[in-house]
Amino acid sequence: MIDPKRYLLSTGVASIQGPLVFVRNTTGVGLFERVQIMTQEDAPRLGRVVSIADDKVVVEVFQGTEGLSLGGSRIRFLSEPIVLDVGPSMLGRVYNGVGDPIDGGPRIIPQRRPHIDGLAINPVRRDVPREFIETGVSSIDALNSLVRGQKLPIFSGSGLSHDRLASNVARFARLRGARAEEFAVVFAAIGVTFDTAEQFRREMNEFGALGRIALFLNLASDPSAERLVTPRVALTAAEYLAYEEGHGEVPSRKGYPGYMYSDLAAIYERAGRIMGRPGSITQMPILTMPNDDITHPIPDLSGYITEGQIVLDRDLERRGIFPPIKLLPCLSRLMNHGIGDGMTHRDHPAFAQQLYSSYAQAHRLKLLSSVVGEEGLSDADRQLLHFGDRMDDEFIRQDDQRRSLEDTFDIGWRLLAELPDESLIRLSDEQITEHVAAHRHEQ
Repeated sequence: MIDPKRYLLSTGVASIQGPLVFVRNTTGVGLFERVQIMTQEDAPRLGRVVSIADDKVVVEVFQGTEGLSLGGSRIRFLSEPIVLDVGPSMLGRVYNGVGDPIDGGPRIIPQRRPHIDGLAINPVRRDVPREFIETGVSSIDALNSLVRGQKLPIFSGSGLSHDRLASNVARFARLRGARAEEFAVVFAAIGVTFDTAEQFRREMNEFGALGRIALFLNLASDPSAERLVTPRVALTAAEYLAYEEGHGEVPSRKGYPGYMYSDLAAIYERAGRIMGRPGSITQMPILTMPNDDITHPIPDLSGYITEGQIVLDRDLERRGIFPPIKLLPCLSRLMNHGIGDGMTHRDHPAFAQQLYSSYAQAHRLKLLSSVVGEEGLSDADRQLLHFGDRMDDEFIRQDDQRRSLEDTFDIGWRLLAELPDESLIRLSDEQITEHVAAHRHEQ
């Protein structure tokens, strides 16, 4: 509860401009302090102090300023930062962009009330991200593997099916083996339409995944200022669930915020693993690139802070291939920490290298054949070209079906089996005999 002796009440609203309220004659107020904006007609709205200059304070109102008036609004300064009620009952619930439940259920009984502007993990206390996370998506699991504590953004473009991919990852992702149940997802959708938000909610329910998900929904119709706080609210929930409840968390977001390097880092660097703590925070933020421009400041700066990227492709989307993951520019810098013997499969590293190498060669040959024609290629080149087409149609394409890692390996080995041994330079003779030759006999 708020101590009434600790807050200041002001009626000196000087002006209202967009989501900002300018308050005069106010002292004793701190930057980023939590604020309530009250009228006689509506429930209190949430805001925070974003600027203090001379005798005027600027308050950013997250629920918008529509309906507020200069004479009929009161401003309550609460002498504390914005906090979030967190507790063990957070999972299985749906919240708005500022963390209030919107699913008709009761408010969360708070175990704690942490500040949403949390700190980046102290580098001294960071542990190396390890342990493979199976997303159920072959293009990620086999070639761009995600590990606990990693930051692996998805770079998309306007109109691409990133919503669908995000929903599938949220439903499918899990740890392997005995720890499969020690996993939860914090999913934050930012600036989505009402229909998209309802689709997220419906799919989580239909597939029985909502019980392990905390779903934060900021709608396109909600005030834009709320979008600044939503990722921080979701991260605060993830930090509690990961470090105090012991879950392995994957927070994900849709859309991109207009922050520069320091603000992006303040969000991304809250992901990771902490020495001595059982949980972890793994981020898969989805950034939409204006005009598909990967050099746009948001994806460009994200590349400096995060540990790789998954890139979606408009050409694959047009061809009806889902998920439309463009393999060649994708990268997971921490992949080798979570794959191999005792984690996924002892042949996983070589398998991934061979698939990537052969697919890259096929892509180059496709460009060449567009100039000289397929008849100008050798038989070996045509085999590689056919392999690339099958990779698109059978490996990358999986629609909305979840694939286990074993299913992914099986498809990949089967595709490699159509190539001659001399082209499989990333595999050992033993691996060719055990996996490739075995699949040739099956064919």
